[in-house]
Amino acid sequence: MDQFFAAVEEREHPEYKGKPVVVGADPKKGKGRGVVSTCNYEARKFGIHSGMPISRAWKRCPEAIYLPVNFKLYTRASSRIMAILRKYADKFERWGLDEAFLDVSSKVRDFGEAKKLAERIKQEIHRREGLTCSIGVGPNKLVAKIASDFEKPNGLTVVEENDIESFLAPLSVRKLLWVGEKTEQRLNAIGIRTIGDLAAYDVSMLTEKFGRMGFQYSLLARGVDESEVAERGEVQSVSRERTFEADTSDYNLVLETLDKISKEVHKDIMKLEMLFKTVTIKIRFENFETHTHGKTLPFFTDRLQDLQKTAQELVQTYFRQDRKVRLIGLRASTLVSRKEQKTLA
Repeated sequence: MDQFFAAVEEREHPEYKGKPVVVGADPKKGKGRGVVSTCNYEARKFGIHSGMPISRAWKRCPEAIYLPVNFKLYTRASSRIMAILRKYADKFERWGLDEAFLDVSSKVRDFGEAKKLAERIKQEIHRREGLTCSIGVGPNKLVAKIASDFEKPNGLTVVEENDIESFLAPLSVRKLLWVGEKTEQRLNAIGIRTIGDLAAYDVSMLTEKFGRMGFQYSLLARGVDESEVAERGEVQSVSRERTFEADTSDYNLVLETLDKISKEVHKDIMKLEMLFKTVTIKIRFENFETHTHGKTLPFFTDRLQDLQKTAQELVQTYFRQDRKVRLIGLRASTLVSRKEQKTLA
């Protein structure tokens, strides 16, 4: 989906159209905490992007419309869109609220028919939801995903098997799945800037520098992806995070806040009737340095004290008086249904 959160807000508030819209935290005249969740294309013209500190976004465009995240609204819209997509697919895999993979191998004979099917999907979503999406068609998930980002908004890009190399080669290595900012910097440092550069680089050298992922990067750069489209559980994890009103070195406050969000996560887990096994904390310091640290328990549990105790043990590692904390977060994952676990037992 194109600029999904912002697009849903514009649909609900037509007066926002044509104006820069930023969804995220309250900027408080440039002194707000938190980050941008998403923004529309008008806001992106000012250099605003997802993950940017909300205070920086306000400085770049104080006249933008700033809105809080309304997950209930976006989730309802997402559910209706996913229902539309499912009926077109042999296999369906949801990625978050606004993306999905569809395997349509048995429904079309060639890429020409696949393109027509994609056009029908786009038309139905626009007719029923008033929203646009960008679709990539390819022989595998990797190529289709990159193609979906190639021409936005409202794009449709088809990449056939014989065109994979010429399509991928000129693109930045950052376009590859699993290549983040730090990996991009490491690749740039050895002269790799495009996917074509990566595909041509000696595999043994990549393995030496990046371990097993070096071989994987080489495969990705050549458009090789054998992963199947597979339905996944709707809930993979439950998480919460808090950005402090002011950066703090008061670790009692950090622990109190961690306890509060532990209770929120626990409440959600109980509503879902799930058990968890893995606990992960996230901590961000005043300079935006961010760390995550997790622990997998030897048992499944739904006890609040297990969640709180593990979270507090994990966060202690990062306590230093010379560093102020900006954000603290908690995630419970490796979830199973409580009913299913009882059956297995």
